[in-house]
Amino acid sequence: MVVLVDDAGAPIGMHDKQTVHGESTPRHLAFSCHVIDAEGRLLVTRRALSKRTWPGVWTNSVCGHPAPGESMEDAVRRRAAFELGLGVAGIVCALPDFGYSARDASGIQENEFCPVFVARAVSAVEPNPDEVAEFRWVDPADLVAAVGAAPWAFSPWLVAHLADLAPHLTATTTAGAHV
Repeated sequence: MVVLVDDAGAPIGMHDKQTVHGESTPRHLAFSCHVIDAEGRLLVTRRALSKRTWPGVWTNSVCGHPAPGESMEDAVRRRAAFELGLGVAGIVCALPDFGYSARDASGIQENEFCPVFVARAVSAVEPNPDEVAEFRWVDPADLVAAVGAAPWAFSPWLVAHLADLAPHLTATTTAGAHV
């Protein structure tokens, strides 16, 4: 189940996750998380080609939907472990009010109130191939440049929030990846 929300992110109901995304998707709660390693590099992932929405695009480290009653931090930890086999710590909400709506080439709409988090990697990445086709550790400035040069190669949520997140990433990685 996913949590349905109003435009301000307040819960207003629940919906089955398997059927929530369609041609007219109700606004629901999600999250995006950017993971930084001990060297100050940012983890970017390429969505598996089998994903229902935006297959094969590059995006943030991990994203997902909190279950009803689950804290965002617990949801970030759960999805990082499931998608990436990765332990994370130091989870910080960098963009608490981010939301977006976008439609992929197949016609499926995303319509999410989607706070953006930053976390620190505490283990190696062992991606789940059903979720992640590839991953790279990159300099945050290189990601900003790549998204600016070729936004069509990245998820719409990453493109939409990266400019607001970039100063936080720069401060975090300059401080030695202490999140």
